[in-house]
Amino acid sequence: MGDSGDAAETAPTEPSPPVAPDDFPPPTPKRRGPTSIEALALLLVFGLTARPGLVELFAAPAAQAWAARFVAVCVQAFPFLVLGTALSAAIAAFVPAGFFHRVVPKRTALAVPVAGIAGAVLPACECASVPVAGALVRRGVAPAAAFTFMLASPAINPIVVVSTLVAFPDDPRMVVARVTASLLAAVTIGWLWARLGRTEWLKAPAHRHHENGKWAAFWAAIRHDFLHAGGYLVIGAAIAAALNTLVPETWLAPIAEHPVLGVLALAVLAVLVSICSESDAFVAASLTQFSPTAKLAFMVVGPFVDVKLAAMQAGTFGRRFASRFAPAVFCTAVAASVLAGVVLL
Repeated sequence: MGDSGDAAETAPTEPSPPVAPDDFPPPTPKRRGPTSIEALALLLVFGLTARPGLVELFAAPAAQAWAARFVAVCVQAFPFLVLGTALSAAIAAFVPAGFFHRVVPKRTALAVPVAGIAGAVLPACECASVPVAGALVRRGVAPAAAFTFMLASPAINPIVVVSTLVAFPDDPRMVVARVTASLLAAVTIGWLWARLGRTEWLKAPAHRHHENGKWAAFWAAIRHDFLHAGGYLVIGAAIAAALNTLVPETWLAPIAEHPVLGVLALAVLAVLVSICSESDAFVAASLTQFSPTAKLAFMVVGPFVDVKLAAMQAGTFGRRFASRFAPAVFCTAVAASVLAGVVLL
């Protein structure tokens, strides 16, 4: 039996038949969206085919007034948008996260206001502030300080201050009120998280690294932030122009004149339109029906919480965090706006 077993073990096995290429199904091609060139071509075709109807539409006085207001807001806002995205991309690409870890105090109660003040001198738009905050948390910075910087940086940086001053040239108090309310709300949120926040609500932020170097990361951030924020600016400018042109005064007057409804209406509008903080002052200034406090709420709430920010925060820190953080930020920003409006405006 031993010999038969050895023979069975050493018996040659028959080679498996070769696999023909036809035995494997062809790979399913991946669906891709239209490229920018294809989208532009479709837009040009639509413009050419719909030209008679568009000419007739924009010949109406209401359409011309809407277009004039829309273009005015965009022309005023785009230079600040370009400068803000360039500075935020430079910080994201060239300033290491370890720098923030070294300058932020270890004690959380003191680190929160320091992070808020750092946001005033280190500009970053909303799209850049969320990844920066994730990097800070990943490098060991207290979450309360990282979240304070995330809120303060796009809200009170020098580009935002200058754009607000240009949008409200006859009312410099609006600049003081915006900086005061935004810093107060950011620091308050940081302290609230330090006291009430739970680490189990946070998902560990993923590491992000650009393989092609810092300059490649810089240009990639500029392209992403400008196109992303510019699209929301166009939407916000269109909505503001429509409110001022197409909506009758008799409809807006009851809301705009009410001290509570006016503030809440513009705060909710800021969440929905998601305008970049470097340009939202021009949209707020164009909403002439509303009170200064309501305009202030629009400018304070927008950089703190909107649709795109909630999605980015959920992707970076988890849904459990975003579901608690966004409502708290909204309420705090509205309360700080009302307080600053009553005292300073």
